[in-house]
Amino acid sequence: MLKIGVIGAGHLGKIHLKCLKAVSEFSIAGFYDSDSGNCQEVEAEFGVRNVGDIDTLIDISDVIDIVTPTLSHYVYASAALKKFRHVFIEKPVVATPQEALKLMDLAAEAGVKVQVGHVERFNPAYTAALPYINNPMFIEAHRLAGLKNRGNDVPVILDLMIHDIDIILHTVKANIRKLSASGVAVINNSADIANARLEFDNGCVANLTASRISLKNMRKMRFFQRDAYITVDFLDKETRAIRLKDLHGAPADPLLPVIKPNGSNSEKQIFIETPAIEPINAIETELRSFATSILQNTHPTVTILDGYNALNVAYMILEKVEKSLSFLE
Repeated sequence: MLKIGVIGAGHLGKIHLKCLKAVSEFSIAGFYDSDSGNCQEVEAEFGVRNVGDIDTLIDISDVIDIVTPTLSHYVYASAALKKFRHVFIEKPVVATPQEALKLMDLAAEAGVKVQVGHVERFNPAYTAALPYINNPMFIEAHRLAGLKNRGNDVPVILDLMIHDIDIILHTVKANIRKLSASGVAVINNSADIANARLEFDNGCVANLTASRISLKNMRKMRFFQRDAYITVDFLDKETRAIRLKDLHGAPADPLLPVIKPNGSNSEKQIFIETPAIEPINAIETELRSFATSILQNTHPTVTILDGYNALNVAYMILEKVEKSLSFLE
């Protein structure tokens, strides 16, 4: 069993503690949080030990789980890696691409596992969609959230859009050829709503919109490819695949449309498939997968390189958005 120490016991840290108690491969060595009042509440609620010193927590743990604000990720992760501890680190991996590169070097020198918490990779709606996704040529993503008191210390690109950036980079196996973006700072000093367009070498185009000032919550992605359209609802955990299939002379289903595409002599029928969605906790699943990668010495599902790639693209978008904001001033 792996002893894991949790750094950060705020809103998301408490979720991690609850999930870790359900992962049999882990035993919680303790946690650290800078808020002493919160520590007492967490100890009482979860029955886990408050370790008041970071170095001590690292020393008594095999694995460190970092669930703190992004600006502190590098400091805590580098301290753990220098003591050869495996590290799970919430997204974004660190505050800047430069910090991510330094962390990659530290992880390579330590020879340990590092997984980044891009939890949507484990969303059952997305995993159910993967068998249907094959060389998408247009992707549309909307990630909208209402006003909240946390996460506003960073632009919406790093807070919300980075989830969809990671999914798109994981899905599209090509390099970005062109990138354009714009955004608006409505309430905070940084962008609260942003749109980005990514054009890839293979011809795929991805259009991403993220907002934290929406009146409704939405986390949807649509994949368009030859003979198919797949929609993934990350929030409501629903997936639908609309596909065209050749009839090859077989009788058509009278309840479904039949079409003859331009330039084709064969008839195709539209089939709508709604795969079953397994009711899983994505955070618990990603933490369990990290334990498996350590125990079986395999690559984590979301590597530190994946975290760097998503962050690097997010900063490319951020640079474009900041230019658009300065133009409006």
